[in-house]
Amino acid sequence: MKRSAGLRSLFLLATLVSLFLVPQPPPSDARPQQGPPHKARLVRAEQPQPRPEVLTMNAWTVGLAGGLLEGAPIRLAAEMARVVDDGDNLHVLPVVTRGAVENLNSLLYLRGIDAAIINSDALEEYKSQVPDIQRRIAYVLNLFPSELHIFVRPEIKSLSDLAGKKVNFNNQGTAAAYSGPLIFSRLGIEVEKTFIPHQVALEQMRKGEMAAVVFITSKPVDAFVKGRFESGFKFLPVPYDSKFEDYYLPATLDAADYPNLIKQGDRVTTIAVPTALVAFNWPANTNRFQRVERFVEHLFSRIDKLQGPGFDPKWKSINLGATVPGLTRFPAAQAWLDHQSTTARASQ
Repeated sequence: MKRSAGLRSLFLLATLVSLFLVPQPPPSDARPQQGPPHKARLVRAEQPQPRPEVLTMNAWTVGLAGGLLEGAPIRLAAEMARVVDDGDNLHVLPVVTRGAVENLNSLLYLRGIDAAIINSDALEEYKSQVPDIQRRIAYVLNLFPSELHIFVRPEIKSLSDLAGKKVNFNNQGTAAAYSGPLIFSRLGIEVEKTFIPHQVALEQMRKGEMAAVVFITSKPVDAFVKGRFESGFKFLPVPYDSKFEDYYLPATLDAADYPNLIKQGDRVTTIAVPTALVAFNWPANTNRFQRVERFVEHLFSRIDKLQGPGFDPKWKSINLGATVPGLTRFPAAQAWLDHQSTTARASQ
């Protein structure tokens, strides 16, 4: 019995090892890697040829970095994968990651990732590390805006009143935890930053232990729609000006969003962080480019399904032609839009 168990273990080990020996894409499809080229050639020469079914499975598979399991981006990634699925012709794999900010790192360096859902201001972190970042990735779709909500206690009257005060930016890995401090830095306001769950921070606000919470997510936010707060709790306005033009968009909050916190007819100016679907800018003659091209064509041509019943309501407000500040459009996406425009003009 022990000998049989040992044989089974060895067989299982051999099977697992064979899975990890599937060859990587050819050099034309690979991101630039550092290291001696002769060693890379030696490793490829020693790898066994994959079975035909393995080649078929990988030929049209697109890795899509989604985000945290509890976030909206991974849900949108899963819905895209469901709608564009075309058997062996296209298979999109949504990947749970550390968050929409970390997804840019996955897109640049993680094997098997061709596209990702990111917050546009994540580009800021890579300006010094990857000077050509805006050539290495391109946007496919502006998915939705994530509005900045700066919610404060009654004694806080303006942004400057928050200087030196305790302000919560939600858990690490969230949009607020990355974009919030970056926005406050651009505003020139130094605060005591905390990174705890917003539910805990809101209770601390009620007790006077926290001056403000910063949410960066699509409105309306349930915590403000369903929550009950004393008179004087409010959202602070954030004016949109030149310091935000590179990555952000102007936005507003009003009574339709938060009837218990904003009076009818009033509007609170703020900014929004675009959440975008982006792709690695593969060379046009590579299989990896062709995979993303097919993904784009399937996604754009089936967008009406995503805007129908059973999918996230955010899809209904998506405009295929909307731009993303700081990035150029993926060539296949631009080609699809140009073709649609030409066809529309010809039919008139």
